[in-house]
Parts: sequence; structure tokens; C-alpha cells
Amino acid sequence: MRKAFVLDTNVLLFDPNAVNKFGANDVIIPITVIEEIDRFKREMSENGRNARYFSRLMDKLRKEGTLSQGVKLPSGAILMVELGVSGPLPSDLSSDRPDNRILATAMNMRKMQPKRPVVFVTKDTNLRIKADALGLDAQDYEPTTVHSDELYSGVTHLNVSAEVIDEFYAQKKVQLKGAQLQANQYVILKDAANQHHTAMGRYNREIDFLVPIYKPAEGLWGIFPKNSEQSFAIDMLLNDEIKLVSLVGKAGTGKTLLAIAAGLVKTVDEGVFQRLLVSRPVFPLGKDIGFLPGDIEEKLNPWMQPIFDNIDFLFGASSAKSRRGAGKGCQELMNQGLLNIEPLTYIRGRSIPQQFMIVDEAQNLTPHEIKTIITRAGDNTKIVLTGDCYQIDNPYVDSNNNGLAHVVERFKGEPISGSVTLQKGERSKLSELASNLL
Repeated sequence: MRKAFVLDTNVLLFDPNAVNKFGANDVIIPITVIEEIDRFKREMSENGRNARYFSRLMDKLRKEGTLSQGVKLPSGAILMVELGVSGPLPSDLSSDRPDNRILATAMNMRKMQPKRPVVFVTKDTNLRIKADALGLDAQDYEPTTVHSDELYSGVTHLNVSAEVIDEFYAQKKVQLKGAQLQANQYVILKDAANQHHTAMGRYNREIDFLVPIYKPAEGLWGIFPKNSEQSFAIDMLLNDEIKLVSLVGKAGTGKTLLAIAAGLVKTVDEGVFQRLLVSRPVFPLGKDIGFLPGDIEEKLNPWMQPIFDNIDFLFGASSAKSRRGAGKGCQELMNQGLLNIEPLTYIRGRSIPQQFMIVDEAQNLTPHEIKTIITRAGDNTKIVLTGDCYQIDNPYVDSNNNGLAHVVERFKGEPISGSVTLQKGERSKLSELASNLL
């Protein structure tokens, strides 16, 4: 039996193409939702862009039929705009509130067709609670949900014979027959008889062999890996064949520091890329302090200070004098055009070629925003996403449906991408203890 999905406004602001995601069922848009979308369309934020996109989509569909009677979508769904009704709501729920009028539409549909399943879809937790109290089937909209506990880690452990490990060291490659591995997945081989006899490698799907990881003798600007996951991250960051790198992990695991260090190596030392571009979404932790004075550079300084801290640390950690960047501060690299630090606000419409691009705190981005960023990549551009799916400041995403988790899962197994989850905090004993206990 065809279901009727009644959509809330926040679903369409999260994904303006959501009407095509419900299969061959009926998708109902209450007229109140159209009114709310109209209020958002003037904003210059992501919500405003999504509102304008949805309005254009509805106007296009209007030309193909009458929305009040239903328009067929390519997915087989029937899209309808339902006029407001004085539905059977309790007296405690005032019809002056848009949320309650949307609820009334869903309730009225269930009343008119009692045998037909009606599903109310909203990302508003409290509204789902109210809908459930009214006996409605209320669901969250999570078309690409990936539970953070089940997120692809990019690393696996295999028990093998001693001969396999010996062959790997001798031949610098080994074929693991029967192992189901993803492209660029990292493998820790363990001798079944001797757990201290181990090896680490990366699966190269093109040749179907496990190959050794790259370990730079001088480290990355004085930074050396402190655990196996950091070694894997360095291998990915320095591999020019891997164009999209995702580094996931809790605070203090070294995600941002390793990414910036690798970017400096590839940009300042080797000249593989023309510029190191570092960016992050602007979301405050706690209550916002309001507008900041000054030009765009002065306004950005508080938000980008973690980036400056990491770069200053790298300049202090590096003792090499032969580098182009040795002895130069962060500002001098920016003056020379080797380093650019900017917000993500104005990235739409750009094309970014020949750059090593780092997007820090990517867990605060929606899947649509992540798509916008990655599709900006021009020829010979490498994109590195870093973030912690449990440290989210964006009220419109959570640990399961944020853009970083979306990318890790969707790009899993692609030969030009790779992902590693860093488990162990290396910032300090206090930082590691706080991450685990608080």
C-alpha cells in the first residue's frame, strides 16, 4: 500500500531535493511549509539557498500539473500541496503556531483515509514527540544516515602465517587471497603464532596487492607519527594519487596538525601544489559574542586561531634550514601566496585548481555543503577533511548525518580516496583522559 509522507519545513531546508527520496509513495507538503519556506528564501545562508532551490523546483513541477491534485515525480511518487485545515488537535496545541498547523494537516490526512499509512517526517525532536503523543508515525529524515559507531575506519587487522609477513618484507608487496578489502584500506598483519611479528601496509586495488606505507625519514616538518593510525594518515596525505582524504578522530589525535604539516611539505618543500588552502566552518562553541570589528581578515582571526596555532607549532618543531619556508612565519607564507586561510562562506561558484585544501571541523557541515566543497576541486587539487563526529556545533546535523560521516561512507572503496579513524589522543595525558571520561 502506498504511504503518505507529510514533510516538515526543516526537512526541505536540510535537503531541498527530499521530495524525490521517498520512492513510489505520496509526498505531502502542507501549505504552511510553503509559507515558512518563503520566509527563509531571502537569507544568504545555506538555509536560504536551499529554500530558493526548493521554490524553483516547486515552480517547475507546477508547470507539469496541478499541485493540489498531485504531480508525478521521476521516482514514481505523487507530490501534493495540502491546504490548511482545522484539524483534530487538542486544545493545548494552538493553531497559531506553524508546527501545530503542519501536525493538523497530518492528523487530518489520517482521519480522511484511516486505512492508509501516514508518516510525519521532521528533523525537529520535540515535534516528533508531539506527533507521537497524537498517535502519528513520526520519523526523522536521515536518508544517508551512517551510525558513527559503525563508520568505516579505513583500518583492519588480519591474522596470517609468518610466511606471508616474511614475503611482504622481502618482496615489498603481498597478495592476500580471500581478504575482502576496500581500495586504500590499511591492513595490520599479525602472525597467528607470534603476535609480535607484524607488518603494516595499504591495499592497492589497481594491482591487487598489499604495499608498504610510506614513512618519511625526516618526518613532516619535525613531526613523526606516534601510533599506527598516524602513520597511515601520513601515507595518505603524502600520496598524490589519493585526491580525497578523510581524517576522523577525537580531540588531540593529531588530525589537523598532520594535515597542515603534509600540506606544507607538498606546497612549500616539494612544490607539488601551488598553495596550501586551509578553511573551516564558522560555528561558535557556546554563546556567540556578537559581531566582530575590523575587515574580513580581522574578523576571521578568532575563528582561524587554531590553524595559526598549528602552523606556528610546526615552524617551531622544524629545524631544517634548507626549506623555502624555514625561518618564515605564517604571515610571510601568506604574503608569498603559499598559504591561504579563509572561511567556507564564499566557496560556492569557485574552481580551485593546483591546491592542497584542508577543511577543518568538517563534521559541522551538512552533506550538501560537503558536496559543494568537493565539487570545487579543480585539476590536481587534493582535499583533506578533518573532524570529530562527536564534536558538533551545527544544530542542523548530528553524529550520524553530518557531512564528514557522509563522505567517509559514500567514498569508501573509491581508488582516489581514503579514510582513517585516529583512535589514540597524543596531545597530552590530560587531553586524552578528558576525551575518554567527559
